[in-house]
Amino acid sequence: MTQANETKAKLSQWDALQLESLKSLGWTKEQLIERVNNGDLPQDDSKFKFDYAGLKTLASEEPAVLKAAVENGYQIKYNTIRGIHSWILVALQQDAKLVLEPDSEIVIASLTDAEAAQLASVLSFGWGLTAEGGAVADADGRSLYRVAPAQRYNELFEK
Repeated sequence: MTQANETKAKLSQWDALQLESLKSLGWTKEQLIERVNNGDLPQDDSKFKFDYAGLKTLASEEPAVLKAAVENGYQIKYNTIRGIHSWILVALQQDAKLVLEPDSEIVIASLTDAEAAQLASVLSFGWGLTAEGGAVADADGRSLYRVAPAQRYNELFEK
């Protein structure tokens, strides 16, 4: 599952994580934009200890990018395997499996179709998302998905 994200706002991986952290607070899109613009942001007690400095900088230097990212979604400029794992934790509240074996760095997560589509939409160029075992959903409507670098993705799934 891959998507072209040509028209989406582009965010750094760290800014995307911070944005997803704030989105989890349940604010409306308008509240989120206003609070970032005003610097009215909470203290983060998660393991990430976000200070939201990146988002505050983005809001002051490129307000249209922040607004577009909040209102229409975004694509991450450059992902790392650990960053994808962290994004799944922050955005989807799921501690996915992180596999860091030589020549086989992947993230495996149990996702709904909507979550898989959301993840696919933010991945940077060079990453692939595919369903494991034909995407057989469990009772909760979740299937196992694998995120791998595109070169590895091609080797594993497009033979």
